[in-house]
Amino acid sequence: MVVDGTRVLVIKRFLRRAPGVTCHMCVGAGRQGERCPGHHYTLLPGGHVEDGESPENAAVRELNEETTLTGTIDRLLFSGSHNGRPAFYFLMRDINGTPLLSGEEARKHGPDNSFELRWATAAEFEQLNLYPADVYGPLTELLRS
Repeated sequence: MVVDGTRVLVIKRFLRRAPGVTCHMCVGAGRQGERCPGHHYTLLPGGHVEDGESPENAAVRELNEETTLTGTIDRLLFSGSHNGRPAFYFLMRDINGTPLLSGEEARKHGPDNSFELRWATAAEFEQLNLYPADVYGPLTELLRS
């Protein structure tokens, strides 16, 4: 997590799956049928831990891959689960650069799979549909402190 005062850096996303392609958001919402209506939601920058990589190294790498920012780990804020996998949420420090969409997100950016980096306050989490919802509490508390 990259924090600037009372704001956190997030990735605003729109995703619509083609007919016949499994959409985890539709499945999670209990939607049946082949047509994915599309989903607006927001995520914290992050991703998968690669083989032989620590969660800390993955957080630093993913931050740079998705946003072009560099930084170091300040501390682990909390852990949880994201799509059935362990998830670790680190507060970053010593941030350098200007956030720019990059990596796979920049390559895949288009009308049915869009990504937008933006700063968000805790008051915006619900409106932005911050996912997963279990980050609301700890992240809100962090932004208030």
